[in-house]
Amino acid sequence: MVRGALIGTAETVPGVSGGTVALVVGVYDTAIGSASRLVTGARLALADLPRGRGLSRAAHEVRQVQWRVIVPLLLGMFAALLLMAGLVEGWVEEQPVHSRALFFGLVLASLWVPFSLASRAPLPNGASSPWRPGEAVIALVSAAAAFVIVSLPPGEVEATPLVVVAAAAVAVSALVLPGLSGSFLLLTFGLYERTLSAVNDRDFGYLGLFALGAALGLASFVKLMQWLLENRQRITLVVLTGVVAGCLRALWPWQDEDRALLAPGDDLGAAVGFAALGFAVVAAFAVAEHITKNRREAAARAAGGDAADGLGRTAAQPYAASLPPHHGTER
Repeated sequence: MVRGALIGTAETVPGVSGGTVALVVGVYDTAIGSASRLVTGARLALADLPRGRGLSRAAHEVRQVQWRVIVPLLLGMFAALLLMAGLVEGWVEEQPVHSRALFFGLVLASLWVPFSLASRAPLPNGASSPWRPGEAVIALVSAAAAFVIVSLPPGEVEATPLVVVAAAAVAVSALVLPGLSGSFLLLTFGLYERTLSAVNDRDFGYLGLFALGAALGLASFVKLMQWLLENRQRITLVVLTGVVAGCLRALWPWQDEDRALLAPGDDLGAAVGFAALGFAVVAAFAVAEHITKNRREAAARAAGGDAADGLGRTAAQPYAASLPPHHGTER
């Protein structure tokens, strides 16, 4: 629940990716694998029921979801979203330099997560290797692309039902893709404040449309991410590292309303302090996760079992264990 609350809090903050936080706290792969099972189960149910085949195949997929992780994770996320929406909305507006500095430190420290996972992921031939020059170039190109995207000035669109559904479908992809902030995308569309207000005011009409768009976005995007992490794990993590680095541009503390970068101002000391605090928080989580994983691996070796981290990942392949294999029944 605490990990879910951290992800939910991140999703209320422009520039901070809930997917990045999920990587940092060690539940990203479990969430992707479980979401993929649910999407497959829903698709099989829609395909089998009209043909009189029952729900056996769909039920099999649903049973593979790691509910012991997903249920408390979702409870923590929704509780944090409701609690933090009002707090973050006010703080971001009143203290833009301090808030962006804190978020800059958080995301800067989180760069280590996809970077280290990419260096441990196997090459296509199954061998292991640190980062290669070609991968560094790919990461730089990804960073440049993300830098350009987050430099776009904020827009303003009318919150029609179709626009809300489409914006939610795009923004929710940030929950799946580390480095990309759903709140930032909503800010770019001009719907960030409208969405926070809907949460604070319990505008269930707007929230229902948003939930529909989010469901559609997850259903279409989660399978793509599952395939990439299952079949192109290393290059996917390399690209994610570049995206996270490029998105740091959105969190530079000093910028105007059109997102043009400015030189450091009078709040330099406070900004550095907040950035250091954010960096330390993420670093502490990363160190704690590393220590916990090493202890579990040592215990597993002592017991003669496989070295797993307790959330479906092995040390050699952090994603493979949590991602479902392709079944003939899914065709």
